Amino acid sequence: MTATEQQGPIRVMLVDDHEVVRRGIVTVIDASEKLSVIGEASSVTEANRRLPAIRPEVLVVDLQLPDGTGIDVMKTARELNPEQLMLVLTSFDDDAALRESKAAGAAGLMLKSARSQEIVEAIIAVHAGKSIWPPDHDDEGPDLSQSDQRIVELIGDGHSNREIAEALGIAEKTVKNRVTVILQALGMQRRTQVAALVAARRRAGWKQQ
Repeated sequence: MTATEQQGPIRVMLVDDHEVVRRGIVTVIDASEKLSVIGEASSVTEANRRLPAIRPEVLVVDLQLPDGTGIDVMKTARELNPEQLMLVLTSFDDDAALRESKAAGAAGLMLKSARSQEIVEAIIAVHAGKSIWPPDHDDEGPDLSQSDQRIVELIGDGHSNREIAEALGIAEKTVKNRVTVILQALGMQRRTQVAALVAARRRAGWKQQ
């Protein structure tokens, strides 16, 4: 369903361990006619327990949680729904946080110091398939060779190693080896995560060149 076809407000789940901060963000989100908070959690354990029943359209997570990180929550969310839309809301403005968030499949990262309207607009933008990253960070992602980028696209198209080998005119074993390298470069464990990443990028309106 596209943003223009959306029936009712966008369903949002918020994961943040600071109750005062969480309540403030919930108030901001619920104040928008376009958004509605349908679930909250204050820890990885609580979030993972509630996610299957809540199934939010956009998952908003803090990176620092008492029993793990927002990355753990996002991994669980992507296992439940490979195309889960996710936005990181954090106090930490550093490249490591950005890289880890991207690798987990987040569509963007916002600082908690952002204005209320900016947070609302970011959630709406993520729901519309856009990426929201700090402008002063490098958004190029890991360096992959042209052939590896082509393999990523073919994985995104749902092709098997054998089909990729045939398409590129190389040995299937070579493809298998390259997929392992690609997963390591992207900080991922499974092909389905790569496919989900490609899908998210395509929703945002671009492909790797």
